[in-house]
Amino acid sequence: MQILQLCNKVPWPPKDGGAIATLTMSKGFSLLGHHVHVLAMNTQKHHITLEEIPETLKEKVDFELVDVPAKISWNGLLSNLLFSKQPYNASRFINESFSRRLIQLLKTNEFDIIQLEGLYLCPYIPLIRTYSKAIVAYRAHNVEHEIWERTAAVTPGLKRLYLKILAKRIKKFELNQLNEYDVLVPITDRDGELLDQLGNTKPRHTTQTGIDLATLVPKAGNQEYPSVFHIGALDWAPNQEGILWFLEHCWPTLHKQHPSLSFYIAGRNAPEWLIDKLKGPNVVYLGEIEDAYSFMNSKAIMLVPLLSGSGMRVKIIEGLALGKAIVSTHIGAEGIAVEHGKHLVLADSPKDFSAAVSQLISDREHYNQLCKHAIDFIHDKFDNLAIAESLTDFYKQHLHA
Repeated sequence: MQILQLCNKVPWPPKDGGAIATLTMSKGFSLLGHHVHVLAMNTQKHHITLEEIPETLKEKVDFELVDVPAKISWNGLLSNLLFSKQPYNASRFINESFSRRLIQLLKTNEFDIIQLEGLYLCPYIPLIRTYSKAIVAYRAHNVEHEIWERTAAVTPGLKRLYLKILAKRIKKFELNQLNEYDVLVPITDRDGELLDQLGNTKPRHTTQTGIDLATLVPKAGNQEYPSVFHIGALDWAPNQEGILWFLEHCWPTLHKQHPSLSFYIAGRNAPEWLIDKLKGPNVVYLGEIEDAYSFMNSKAIMLVPLLSGSGMRVKIIEGLALGKAIVSTHIGAEGIAVEHGKHLVLADSPKDFSAAVSQLISDREHYNQLCKHAIDFIHDKFDNLAIAESLTDFYKQHLHA
């Protein structure tokens, strides 16, 4: 098949959940013998050059980048709030240059599948319909308005009021996009069921983010035990609020119980105001790190203290694949069919979260069992090639329908 993936940011480097979800699927399609073309917005925030993408990857996938500012500014935000009914998040990705290049691509190629990587590509569906007969697949990386509703609920002051307005606009936008596509490809069953409840009537197929098991190899040889860590994009509001919640409500208790324990925080794009708050006894802020998997292998207990967000946390999948003992909130592990106490530990209150971490420090046997079951779970459920093959089989059914 000829497959076109449309992205509102370049999926390289694969350092966040969206990029990883997109890129693993591109690789999976290619390994199955399909021709894959990625047309991505090259935004100011995530700007790269084509030369930065490895040649070995460009041999498998055709990448094309279109410069799209998508800049967040106070003037733009205020103007959107006062004079538009469209969510600011969506309007930033509606771009004439991207539209022109997409039209050229559709005029000169006959694609079988056009896969939209996320909600903010859906406004291009009418254009696609004009120039292509391809099956349009909406890959819902999450239920977008749910992220903002949850973020608003845990945000104080005037910012909360703005986020509630934004969440309401995003929900209306999301509802308007329902059924404009031909098939729905959610990343979790839960998100698929929620989108059905909201009105989706198109065929759907859950496609989780797969893992390349050859690149995620557990190595516990030089592991610092005990130690706790968090890794994830530090410009993402749910990660910011989760880390600050843990530092304020859990870390004082854990430090008192385990004075030599260190908490490592890794991730890119941390704003200065956040860095100023990532302080405390034995709290080590590392910023962006060169090799995420080596870092994860070197530490013991992974923390996912998310209070908001939606979709599937790819970092949890990677952590499980590397045999990490993980303590997460229920929201953090949402959409992943894990068993509490077997594959990871789920805890929502500060008391329970702290106790779960403390038990993994005190009970090495429990820690070892959790790590083993985590690896087994990923090998059984998240092989990328099998996931990509299942999706392409689904696409073929609808191509020939």
